[in-house]
Amino acid sequence: MPNYRLEKKMSIDSIYRTRSLGVPTVGLPDQYADGRAAKVWELYMGGKTSRTDAYKEWFVQTFKDRGVKTVIDVACGTGIDSVMLLEEGFQVVSCDASDKMLKSALEERWRRRKETKFDNWVIKEANWLTLKEDLNADGDVPIKLFDAVICCGNSFAHLPDFEGTLEKHKIAISQFYSMLKPGGILFIDHRNFDHILDHGCVPQGPNVYYQGKFLKDIKCSNLTVNGKPNMTTFDYEMDIHNVEPEILTKLRIDPAEQVCWKFRLSYYPHRLQTFNGLLRSVFGDDAEHHIYADFQPMDDSTKDPAYYMHVIKRPA
Repeated sequence: MPNYRLEKKMSIDSIYRTRSLGVPTVGLPDQYADGRAAKVWELYMGGKTSRTDAYKEWFVQTFKDRGVKTVIDVACGTGIDSVMLLEEGFQVVSCDASDKMLKSALEERWRRRKETKFDNWVIKEANWLTLKEDLNADGDVPIKLFDAVICCGNSFAHLPDFEGTLEKHKIAISQFYSMLKPGGILFIDHRNFDHILDHGCVPQGPNVYYQGKFLKDIKCSNLTVNGKPNMTTFDYEMDIHNVEPEILTKLRIDPAEQVCWKFRLSYYPHRLQTFNGLLRSVFGDDAEHHIYADFQPMDDSTKDPAYYMHVIKRPA
């Protein structure tokens, strides 16, 4: 079992440096720009199918019950969830702000280009704050409004709030809203930051998204600014000495780093109540809104889930 603990004795640089060394800070931060996390992301997830097997049925049933046919994955990363939906017959457009992560998605599209649904798969680099503009810049996105927008795997928490107003978060949610048909739904999730902020570590137990066997440790640090939580930083350490040599070659990992692989990612720690308010500020107080804990309906017995999932409907 990985040791998820709060590292109390850290240097000033290790606390305030929000991303791995070498990652630029201009514009919307791409924390994957150094390639360290991107290289081992599939190992962290536990493979392309083992991750989605945990929740594929939930997505397919939820979407089919609501008549969803078209989906935009606004945080597609390496394309894991987009591929799952394509294989289940949905029409998918995918985008991400990280070209390093998109590389795997583009390679998968090329590998399966003889399949019509993959040949038609549109993949774009796009910024959440200018999402509609970025998607329409080249005129190659055939769908203008979607039945569903998805933002999975704690991706939204990568958006920082340096101003302390959540204004950029509201802009991003508004951009997601603008991509939905009337009656369309947004699926968006975030880690259980209530537990992380209150206890200084992630909840113990299984992780519905990331099930790789190579994770050794996550050191968790919480930064407070003017009495308010402002940033949570995870320092990941993976023990990859048992990874097959051909996989390491494919990932272009130096044999000298084979035993230990480290990377850092930072997140804005939304508490559940705060995130509910953020969604309502865009969708309206009367919007249909369902909250799940690790893909299970929330009730009085819900305790310390790894993730909270929101399904909120744009009013018709």
